[in-house]
Amino acid sequence: MNNHARKNFEAHEALKMRLRLNGISLAEIARQVGVSRTTVSLVGLRKLQNSTVERAIADALGVPAEHLFAPVEKEKSE
Repeated sequence: MNNHARKNFEAHEALKMRLRLNGISLAEIARQVGVSRTTVSLVGLRKLQNSTVERAIADALGVPAEHLFAPVEKEKSE
């Protein structure tokens, strides 16, 4: 796993933990917006952009979507 992928994975894991601490799961977000859990996971991993899912996650955490889903910068060597 390259450094950029690792940063995205770490951001995804931190996101899942924040959701759990707020009593919600990725599966619950998926049910709320009518998409698959895979879609929500891919959004969390920054492999897929979906503004509806991003907004639902951000709303569940009470933060702006732009803050949660700011791009993870790539290293220059990647």
